[in-house]
Amino acid sequence: MKKYIAEMIGTMVLVLMGCGVAVSLNCGVDTASVVGTALAFGLAVVAMAYTIGGISGCHINPAITLGCLLTGRMEAKEAGMYMVFQVIGAFLGSAILYALTANSGLEGTGANTCQAGVSVVGGLIAEIVFTFIFVLVVLGTTDAKKGAGNFAGLAIGLSLVLVHLVCIAYTGTSVNPARSIAPAVFQGGAALSQLWIFIVGPFIGAALSAFVWKFVASED
Repeated sequence: MKKYIAEMIGTMVLVLMGCGVAVSLNCGVDTASVVGTALAFGLAVVAMAYTIGGISGCHINPAITLGCLLTGRMEAKEAGMYMVFQVIGAFLGSAILYALTANSGLEGTGANTCQAGVSVVGGLIAEIVFTFIFVLVVLGTTDAKKGAGNFAGLAIGLSLVLVHLVCIAYTGTSVNPARSIAPAVFQGGAALSQLWIFIVGPFIGAALSAFVWKFVASED
């Protein structure tokens, strides 16, 4: 149970800090807000990786959990519980952020939508590609034999910064279904109608990364 609680807390912190900075900076196309938001998500992951990594592995992302499941690092029941508690944590983070913004004049919860000029297909492709890259980094750096050891958390956090720098202009960057589900429910509108993109895309990307990692890491 401690692992699930750790995942819940970690995801809550990720959503509250990452989405909170996006709202505070009114993240859009200007460089400062994009860089600030990218750093917020990456730093939140680094912080949680070194806080709860030794307890749960610090997935705080259903796409990462799916990648671990498909590479044989965890059982289906455990993976399902991870995902449930990750979503619960995301709702806790979004609820706190919603309460803060509702009483401060700020708007939104940092929900994902396809950005101006980006089609649904374009958004879906972006989420598949960038989740693939991100989860591949996670699987590689945390591999028991070929991984980066204590530097894994830093590598994962920095890769998430990079992913956000590229992908914000397309979808606001999800690569994490839990991070998208809760803010969309609170924000509604286009974020809720397009939510499927940020569930389907990351799961496809994660599945592809698991397949590729199993292939390249195989000793056969």
